[in-house]
Amino acid sequence: MRPAMPPARPLFSWPPHRPGLRPAPFLPMSRAEMAALGWDACDVIVVTGDAYVDHPSFGMAIIGRLLEAQGFRVGIIAQPDWQSAEPFKALGRPRLFFGVTGGNMDSMVNRYTADRRLRHDDAYSPGGEGGKRPDRCTVVYAQRCREAFKDVPIVLGGIEASLRRIAHYDYWSDKVRRSVLADAKADLLLYGNAERAVVEVAHRLAAGEAPRDLEDIRGVALFRRVPDHYTELDASDLDAAEEGAARRPGNTVIRLPSYEQVEQDREAYARASRVLHRESNPGNARALVQRHGDRDLWLNAPPVPLSTDEMDAVYDLPYARAPHPSYGDAKIPAWDMIRFSVTIMRGCFGGCTFCSITEHEGRIIQSRSEGSILREIETIRDKTPGFTGIISDIGGPTANMYRMACKDPAVEAACRRPSCVFPDICPNLNTSHDELIRLYRKVREVRGVKKVMVASGVRYDLAVKSPDYVKELVTHHVGGYLKIAPEHTERGPLGKMMKPGIGAYDRFRQMFDAAAREAGKQYYLIPYFIAAHPGTTDEDMMNLALWLKKNRYRADQVQTFLPSPMATATAMYHAGVSPLRGVRRGASEPVESAKGLRQRRLHKAFLRYHDPDNWPLLRDALKAMGRADLIGSRPDQLVPAHQPPGTGKAAGTKRPLRAGPGGRTQRFTTKGVRMR
Repeated sequence: MRPAMPPARPLFSWPPHRPGLRPAPFLPMSRAEMAALGWDACDVIVVTGDAYVDHPSFGMAIIGRLLEAQGFRVGIIAQPDWQSAEPFKALGRPRLFFGVTGGNMDSMVNRYTADRRLRHDDAYSPGGEGGKRPDRCTVVYAQRCREAFKDVPIVLGGIEASLRRIAHYDYWSDKVRRSVLADAKADLLLYGNAERAVVEVAHRLAAGEAPRDLEDIRGVALFRRVPDHYTELDASDLDAAEEGAARRPGNTVIRLPSYEQVEQDREAYARASRVLHRESNPGNARALVQRHGDRDLWLNAPPVPLSTDEMDAVYDLPYARAPHPSYGDAKIPAWDMIRFSVTIMRGCFGGCTFCSITEHEGRIIQSRSEGSILREIETIRDKTPGFTGIISDIGGPTANMYRMACKDPAVEAACRRPSCVFPDICPNLNTSHDELIRLYRKVREVRGVKKVMVASGVRYDLAVKSPDYVKELVTHHVGGYLKIAPEHTERGPLGKMMKPGIGAYDRFRQMFDAAAREAGKQYYLIPYFIAAHPGTTDEDMMNLALWLKKNRYRADQVQTFLPSPMATATAMYHAGVSPLRGVRRGASEPVESAKGLRQRRLHKAFLRYHDPDNWPLLRDALKAMGRADLIGSRPDQLVPAHQPPGTGKAAGTKRPLRAGPGGRTQRFTTKGVRMR
C-alpha cells in the first residue's frame, strides 16, 4: 500500500537558533522596543500590509511567534509608507531575510469592489482607514526592501503571494500578469499554510545556505533550471500526462504553458489552471514548471498539512492577543470582529470554484484538539478585555468540517478530485459530526461562558447528514439568524460553482425550522447568493429572483462575482471555457460570463428585485427576454408596472426584509465581502 502522506519533519523538532530566547511582549516595531529586549538586530523582519495584531487570526502574528519559538528574533514593519525605502530601514538590516506579505487579504480585493470601485475603508487598518497599503502591495514592499538592503534575501508569503504564484489573470488590470515572484524580484515564494516551510527556510538560511539551495522544500516556488534527472510531462493533454507519469519511473515535473502562451491563448490559460488544481493534493502532487521569458518558475508540491499536535502548538504560542500598543485607542475593525472567536480547523474540501480557501489552505482538514480549543476559550475569558461571556464564533473556513477526513488515508493520498462533496458526497468521506457535537458541549461547560455562537458558514449538504448536529446547532449556537450559502437556485450556475442543488438547501431549511420550533425559538436563515457568476444567464438570474420572491426573501447587500486570482471560476471568466473538464483545442466546454457593466448590474438587480431603483432596468430586461408577463402587481409577477416618484436611479440602501413564520416580515442585513 502506498503511504498516506509523504513524511515531513515535525514542526518543532529543529534545535533552537538562539537557545533561551524569551518571548517578547509584542514583536518589536521600533528600535526602542528592540533595545528594551536587548537586541542589536533582528534575524527576520516581517513586512505586512495589515496593522500588527498579535493574535493567531493574523498571519504576521502566527509566522512571527512561530519563528520566535524557533529561537529567531523577529521584528514587524506594518503598513509602512511605501513612497521611499526609508521606512523599510526602521528596524535595521535583518540577518537572515525579509518576509513580505500583503496581509490577510489580497490587496486588490481589499481595496476595490467587484465593480472595480475604490473602497474607502480597510478593516485591517487602525480606525478602518483606507489607503494604508498600495495596490499589489507584495510587489511594492518587496521592491522597497530590495532598495533598503540590496543583499538581504526576500521571501514572499501570505494569501496574495499564494494566489499569484503562477501567471494569473488579474481582474483589475484585465490582463494576465506574471508570477508575483517575478514582478517582486524576490528570492522565494512560500504558498499555502507556510509554517513548515518558513521554519525550514529560516533554519537553513541561518546555517549558511543560499536561497537557491532551498529548492527541495515543499510549498516553495523559485526560479531554477529543470534538473537533468527529471522527466518533463507536457500539460497540453492532462490525461496523457497522467498516463505517462504512471509509465515513467523517477522524478517527474509537469510543464505548464508558459507565461507568454497563457497571456496570448485563453485555452492555454484554462489548461494551466486545470493542471494546477489537479496537482494540489500533498499526497500525489508533482512539481510544476512554467516558463517566464528565459527563466523557469518552479513550484514544488504543496506542504504537508500540520498534525493536530502541531496545530495545537502553533495556537498555544504566547500571543499578546491584542493590537500593538502603538495604535493607542484606534479601533481595528478586523480585530474587533474576531477577538472573541476561536478557530478550530483549517482547509476546505468543498472545492467551490469561486473560492480561494482551497487554493491557499488546501482541501485536507487540519483540526485542533479539544484541549487546545478549551484552553484558548479560557484565555479569552481571563485575558481579553471586554469579554462578556459570549464566544462570537467557533469554526473556521466552514463551521462543520471539524475532524472530517477520508476514511482511507491511502485513498486520500491518491485522489485528484477537486471536491469531496460535488457532484455528490464521496462515499469515502467521513461526514460524522459526533466529535463537533462533543466539542460544542464541552465548550458550553467552560466556566464564565454564557453563549457560544456559530458565525462561520455551515456546509448544509453535510449538516443534513446529521440531524443531531442541526438540533444541537439550532438549540444552542444560533443567535437570531444563521448565514448559509446556497449561492444560486439554477443547475447551470451551480454546476460551474460546484455547489449542490437547491434541494439540499430546502432539506436543511426544513430541519432548521423544525429544530427552531422544538426549541421554542424564532430563528431565521440568511441565504447568500452570487450575481454574475460564470455560466449564469439572464434567465438564470430571473428564475432566482422569482424563487426569492416566492420565498419572501429581500436581500440588502448582495455579492457580485469577483474573479479572484487563480480561482477556477476566474479561469472560466477569462478563458471562456471550463477547466472542470479536459481543455483541448476545439473540444473544450464553453462558458459564458457577464462581463459588461450593464449585464453585471442587471444580474445584481435581479437579486434586489424589490428595490424600486432597479425596476426600470428589470422592466427593460424582462421585455427583451420576452417575459413582459412578469411585469405587474400580481404575487407571481416580479416588478410592478408603475414607478414611484423619486425612484428609478441610484439611491441609498434600504433596510432589507425577510419573510418570517406565518408570512410575517423580518428585517435583516447581510454584511461582508467573502473570498468564497
